[in-house]
Amino acid sequence: MNVRLPTFDDVYYSMDVSQDDPSYDMYELVKDFARQNIASRPHHLYDIKLKDSRAGQKIATLDKQDMVRLVRTLIKYRHAATKTYFTINKLPAEAYGDPDHSFTSRQGDTSWIVAAVFSAVMRRKLPLEGSDIDLLLNLVVVTVDRPYQAGSFRVGVVNALEHFAASSVFTDVQTAKVKKIAEAWSENNMATDWRRSGARLEKLISRDSAIPLKTGEAWSDLALEHLSVLDKSRLAIWADLLNHCQTATAGKPSKKWLKTAQDLVDRADREQFRRAILSWFPAVKEPRTEPINEWSQWSPDPNLEIIPLHADILKGLVWCASTYEDAEVVRALTDLAISSYKKIPQVGPRLVKVGNACVFALGAMPGLDAVGQLAILKVRVKFGTAQKGIEKALVAAAEREGIPREELEEMAVPAYGLTDVGVLREELGEFTAEVTVAGSKTELRWIKPDGKSQKSVPAAVKRDFGDELKELKLAAKDIEKMIPVQAARIEQVYLQQRSWEFPKWRAQYLDHPLVGTLARRLIWSFETHGEKVSAIYRDGRFVHSDNTPLENLTDGTTVTLWHPLDESTDDIIAWREWLLEHEVQQPFKQAHREVYLLTDAERNTGVYSNRFAGHILKQHQFNALCAARGWKNSLRLMVDATYPPAHMVLPNWNLRAEFWVEGAGEEYGVDSNETGTYLYLTTDQVRFYRDEAALNWAQAGAGDYTSAGPDEEENHPLALEEIPPLAFSELLRDVDLFVGVASAGNDPNWSDGGPEGRYRDYWTSYSFGDLGNTAQTRKTILERLVPRLKIAERCTFSDRFLIVQGDKRTYKIHLGSGNILMEPNDAYLCIVPGQSVHKGANKVFLPFEGDRTLSIILSKAFLLAEDTKIKDATILSQINH
Repeated sequence: MNVRLPTFDDVYYSMDVSQDDPSYDMYELVKDFARQNIASRPHHLYDIKLKDSRAGQKIATLDKQDMVRLVRTLIKYRHAATKTYFTINKLPAEAYGDPDHSFTSRQGDTSWIVAAVFSAVMRRKLPLEGSDIDLLLNLVVVTVDRPYQAGSFRVGVVNALEHFAASSVFTDVQTAKVKKIAEAWSENNMATDWRRSGARLEKLISRDSAIPLKTGEAWSDLALEHLSVLDKSRLAIWADLLNHCQTATAGKPSKKWLKTAQDLVDRADREQFRRAILSWFPAVKEPRTEPINEWSQWSPDPNLEIIPLHADILKGLVWCASTYEDAEVVRALTDLAISSYKKIPQVGPRLVKVGNACVFALGAMPGLDAVGQLAILKVRVKFGTAQKGIEKALVAAAEREGIPREELEEMAVPAYGLTDVGVLREELGEFTAEVTVAGSKTELRWIKPDGKSQKSVPAAVKRDFGDELKELKLAAKDIEKMIPVQAARIEQVYLQQRSWEFPKWRAQYLDHPLVGTLARRLIWSFETHGEKVSAIYRDGRFVHSDNTPLENLTDGTTVTLWHPLDESTDDIIAWREWLLEHEVQQPFKQAHREVYLLTDAERNTGVYSNRFAGHILKQHQFNALCAARGWKNSLRLMVDATYPPAHMVLPNWNLRAEFWVEGAGEEYGVDSNETGTYLYLTTDQVRFYRDEAALNWAQAGAGDYTSAGPDEEENHPLALEEIPPLAFSELLRDVDLFVGVASAGNDPNWSDGGPEGRYRDYWTSYSFGDLGNTAQTRKTILERLVPRLKIAERCTFSDRFLIVQGDKRTYKIHLGSGNILMEPNDAYLCIVPGQSVHKGANKVFLPFEGDRTLSIILSKAFLLAEDTKIKDATILSQINH
């Protein structure tokens, strides 16, 4: 059937409006707006703005009463447009109420005109009457079977209903229509923004409900189960509390909101509330109890999301917890924040508003326990906005406690019950529990009355001390979470230029029950009366690398973290030998730390380093590494957009380092994932600027960076020779880490050259090419370690390889990538990390933590030295080929 869409004039003249009509001026105003825009942009009516025409500008200046009249007029225009469509196409009158025939596009130009004006005026809070609400509801409810047909009216209608409900009460008929619309928009096959609108409408009609929770989510099911046993009066209090929580829509709570919340928590009983959230919060990360099987292909998987209504309630519950000074609540908020910031496809972080609420609550909590948990989040959470919130919360806590920001995290490290450095002892009946810290792990053993120990939990302890046992195990887990956080914090000291007076350092580092387990495995510099020496703590005293004791330390001694940059080669080697001799494993590379000095090539280029240019990096891995090392970076999308380079700001040095990268490839779906995010990046220059210099920007896939500021001296790059050597070395070490870990050349599965074989030459050159600084350090360590191993007779070294003589073949393990070639023809052997791991490698002492490739190389060496014992069919087929 051929149909004709009505023009605006068709609609206008069909209405036959009399000049005596009270809203005649509004009809004429809409007509003027339509004709002015149709004349100026007949083919682009979908994005009209009021400011684009004289009539539109007049509409924008109307007072609220006139805008109400205008809204009524717009609704009449919309109905008239649909009727005109029926009339000019001679459709039966009974079809008028059929949503198939009221689709917006069938109204022609009028649909765009009405939508533009309606969307603009409904941003205002208008004094609509009950009859106006009826008009709006009737306008939308007819489309519930095909909700998207109400698209241009959705936001305006929701805003109007919320404003009306704030001061008025819906009739039963209105409530029924709001419910019907909310249910339609909340269906799982609807897009996310529609489901959020549906949740907003559900709030309006659930305010008088007993409990505003739905079934289907693990945490809400648990909450409903807990609340179901309450008597009527107690249930009513919880209903008030949860309904108040669902009003938590602001960025942070007002004093009034918190006062009301705390009054309601007191009425519900603070201890019962505490028990409730300790039970509910851990269940938020659990899968849905009522799985959703169908949803729109354009929407994220709703099984991974939280019902929007529940998200606001959770946010309010978190705010309510902000006045508790309780270790378990602090721990629960930290875990909830981590699960909330976990990314899900097509969404990003799963529950940003709840994660941000947790950060606020931890920052607002009295005492310093929560500050320690913020330190954990600072390391564990990579989301940029969250990092800003965490830093803001730490600054607020420092101001509240009257402590300098740089000292706050040092003072706030909890002891977790440790009674001595690295040791926790607690008597439970006739048994003594002993938790000891070994590296980054904890060990729990039980000392019996006769002094002998056992690893299994005694039956009497399980029976009589259940709560104490639970707390003991939680403390051990907390210690394991906190150790890497504190190791990362101490490593950052290099770029913070920190120093301490000896008494303060001893209290906050050496003798701190938890931090002491790290500080006693590190080398420190002590300066007394201008004389500087290095030492490590061993067996109750400070010793030099030759084991002679350090004496004459005074309260005036200044302590700094030792760095190899300014040390002689002999001193560095002496400390490395000391660590091997005493089998002290450092929490991060210190004695074996790579040092990056300015090269002649960099002196020639002057203002940039090409040392790490030309690499192919896995973008998501690179982005995670940037976040872990404190660099700012954004995932690059295959779109027409600009991005700044990955960069690190050092306020203490007034420096900013930039690492220039760009998206690799052009084919969507091959060089990107399904969201359009580049899978790989290519690397370019490293540059340095003053902190206040304007950032450089470049197209995602172009790499031609240009400054966002004027061409002035303050925006120019700094000469590399001006960069302080320590800052230069540490920042280039970060970049080397990014390349060394995220390079596609490390991937044993990339031997085919990646997408369409494009990067085969790069993979080959990186996988088996010259060694960088990190790989050279790795070689030095292995040359000292391998002679001590049982496979020593089968191992030799060349310039780039650890060569392992098996019974079947000879293997060359590259010391940079960990990839393998087999003699005699240098055939490639693919062994994926984790595949057929040899147990012998786990028993080898390594002088520091954190080099995964070093562990992989050792594991492969042990495996291949005994190649006749290999059982993995995939590996054997390559060896025997």
